[in-house]
Order: sequence, then structure tokens, then C-alpha cells
Amino acid sequence: MNDWPEGWSDDRNARYGRGSADAQPEGVRSMPHVRRRPAVPPQAVPPQPVGAGQAVPSQAPAYDGTYDSGYNTGQVYGTPQGPRPGGPRGGGPRVPDRGSVRAPGPAPDWRRRIKVGSVVVLVAVLGTTIGTYFWADGKMRREVDLAKVIDRPAEGDCTTYLIVGSDSREGMTADDKKRLHTGSAEGKRTDSMMILAACSSGNTMISLPRDSDVEIPSFVGSQSGKTFPAQGRRVKLNAAYAEDGPELLVRTVEHNTGLRIDHYAEIGFAGFANIVDSLGGVEMNIEKGFKDKKSGADFQAGKQTLNGEQALAFVRTRYAFAESDLARTKNQQKFLSALASQAATPGTILNPFKLYPTMGAGLDTLIVDKDMSLFDLGEMFFAMKGISGGEGTSMNMPINGTRGGNLVWDKAKVQQLVKQIQNDEKVTVTEK
Repeated sequence: MNDWPEGWSDDRNARYGRGSADAQPEGVRSMPHVRRRPAVPPQAVPPQPVGAGQAVPSQAPAYDGTYDSGYNTGQVYGTPQGPRPGGPRGGGPRVPDRGSVRAPGPAPDWRRRIKVGSVVVLVAVLGTTIGTYFWADGKMRREVDLAKVIDRPAEGDCTTYLIVGSDSREGMTADDKKRLHTGSAEGKRTDSMMILAACSSGNTMISLPRDSDVEIPSFVGSQSGKTFPAQGRRVKLNAAYAEDGPELLVRTVEHNTGLRIDHYAEIGFAGFANIVDSLGGVEMNIEKGFKDKKSGADFQAGKQTLNGEQALAFVRTRYAFAESDLARTKNQQKFLSALASQAATPGTILNPFKLYPTMGAGLDTLIVDKDMSLFDLGEMFFAMKGISGGEGTSMNMPINGTRGGNLVWDKAKVQQLVKQIQNDEKVTVTEK
């Protein structure tokens, strides 16, 4: 009788798992070794035609009775089957699963990208530049008609500008007039006048003292269109502007010098101060300190940066000097050259945060002739900058005495000076 539970046996030759009922333990028994069959690659089976109503035969390989967990080949948890690249031990890099990683595309063409980017930037800069040009050009006040000026001298080889600073208080509040020490006089008069000749032989800036003794010639009224004959009247130069404005001033300068004026530019007190402030001030080296209650000037000697209020006081001061008008014109030349030197720089022209405020502050108060373009205005500033850089000459109109308190020009020197400018020759004339 078998006392072991069902399924057990006392057969001493039974294999592992049967057990024994003997008092002695079982001896060593052999255990069958499970040999794994070599993997046979599936044979490609050509697709068989499927008739109507027939099931599609499965392409999966037949089960051969052998269980393979995948531990021997490393194929666990979805790892691709087969040996790794680099040998049977898997020493090479892992092959990515093509079902989850996208194949790399072609390398980017950086040369093409740089070319396209450069074209885009160039178009943007060009568009901004053109837009700025037309915006600024539209702000210029072209109110002076030089076609109304009669009996004009012949054109010379240089481009000449008549630059005028007026005491116009247009657009100024009562606080502005008090702060800038301009007073409250009605109308406007010339506070400074100078001729700028832009020549290939060198630029020349000539100040015309407003007390200069000149003759008023025949002229056509700018508003009435009526012709006024010459009467031999001799007046101060600034009286011509007060009598009939810019057109008569140009006519008077041309008649008394024999030099043709190509362009006219005028700016008032407010516009002048605003331009200086928009630039963040203008650096000046004042050789000798001075004070003037009427203009509000109070300067120490040395290098310093002038704001709009200080700059206006600097160019208007006359009573602090022995040669009041001549000394003032010298200061005006120095300041305008320094202003142009700072304004006509890449740091201002190429920087929209400086360019737009500067143009916006001055262009709407700048009065020019009808034929003057923004390009002509730029040439004027660069010509002034060249003078401050030592590439030109700045001087007063040569003086040879006085008449009734007015300054009389030296005719011989004036004629020689005008001839050199007309012929684009280097200016050798001096004011004394």
C-alpha cells in the first residue's frame, strides 16, 4: 500500500519529483538537461492568392514547443531581437527603435541662411532709411522763394548757404521766454548771419556782422510783388531782413558781395535750444569765462557741456566783449561747428533714438528755401563739421573802419575772397 499522497511513488528509479518512502534519503539522480534548439530564421513565404471567402493565412512562425523568455539574448521588455552591432557581446552603440525615433534630416545650409538673413536686414535698413528720409523731408518748412530775387550774380563752383539765426519766439511760452532770456518782442529779426561755402578746395564760413554797413538795392517785394527801385540807402545788414524778410536779405547780401547764394536756412531761438537738448548738450572749450545779464550767460573757462539754455546764451552774448558784434560772431562760429561735429556722426545718424528726437526738435522750426532738400541740409552740416575739424577756414567779413556806427567792409579783400570761392580756390584772405 502507498502511504504517500496521490501522485507520489515509492519507485526508487522514479525521476525527480516522485519522492521515496524509504527511511534512507534518495541518492543522486540525474536530471534531464533542457537543450535549446538553435533559432531558425523564418523562411520568406511568398504571398498566396486569397480567394473570395477565404481567410488570410497567418505569417507568424509556427510554435516549436520551446519557450524562450528572452533572457539569454537580452530581448526583454520590447528590446529589439538579434545581436547588437559590434559583436555578439553588444559592445557597439545601441540601435534606436525606428518606430519611435525619426531619422535625421540633411545638415542645415548655413551659408544660405546667412545670405537670406543679410538680405532681410538690408531690406529692413533700407526701408527704414527711406521712410526716415521722407518723414524728415516733409517736416522742413520751405517758405523762402529765391526765384523772387532779381539781378542775381552768376553761379560759382562751390555750393553756398546763407545761414540765419533769428530772434523768432514762435511757439515759445511765457516760461520759455523767461528761462531763455529772450524777451517778448513781437516779430523777428536776424540775430546772426553767416555764409558757408562748401568747396572741394576747402570749406569756408564767413560771419556777417549784423551791424555791417550795406546798400539796399532794387528788389521785388516778397508779398506784394511790387518792384522797389534802388534809392542808395545805406543801413545795417539786419535792417534788410526786418524790411522784407529772407528774400530781401539774400538780395542785399548778393548785391554787396557779388556772391550768389544757392540755399537759405533759418532757425529761431526755440528750435536752436531744442536741437541742443535733443543731442544731450554740446561740448565746448571756453577759453575765457564771461557773464552777461541780458543773455543770461555765466560761464567759467574750460571744457564743459552746454545745454539748450546755456548754448543760446553763449551765441547771443555781445555786451560782455569789447568788440561786441565781432566777438559774438566768433562764438557763433565755434558753437555751430561744435554742434555740427556732434550731430553729423554715425552715433547720431545711425541711432534712431538720437536721430528722430534731433530731427523732430529742429526740422519743424527750420525755414529753408523751396529748392533745398534734406540731402542739401546734410551737406551743410557736414561742411560745418569739416571746418571744426581743421579742414576749412572760419572768419569774419574783412572790416575796414566804421560809418555812423556801422562796420564798413574792406572792398578789396571782399572781392578777392568772393573770387576765390567762385573759382573753388583755397581761401587765402584773412579778416585783418
